[in-house]
Amino acid sequence: MAHTQRDKKKLLNRVRRLGGQVNAVEKALNEGQECAVILQTLAACRGAINALLAEIIEGHIDEHLVDARGRLRRAGARELIDVVRAYLK
Repeated sequence: MAHTQRDKKKLLNRVRRLGGQVNAVEKALNEGQECAVILQTLAACRGAINALLAEIIEGHIDEHLVDARGRLRRAGARELIDVVRAYLK
């Protein structure tokens, strides 16, 4: 079973919290809140995205980067490198 399926409930809870934080940004903008409040909420969103990304990257490393003998799986490593590069752009 893939790690994202095994951890599905935990990952979906993270996504739902993130959705709530994005909705809070929209609400703050609609209500004309101070920019400091909006910036704080955006920082919380970024933290939530980073935590979700870290969780999935950790699972990817555990599942796809090393085989049963401890050898590096090049395809899994390449996938991870591509994702990290796209994230850092």
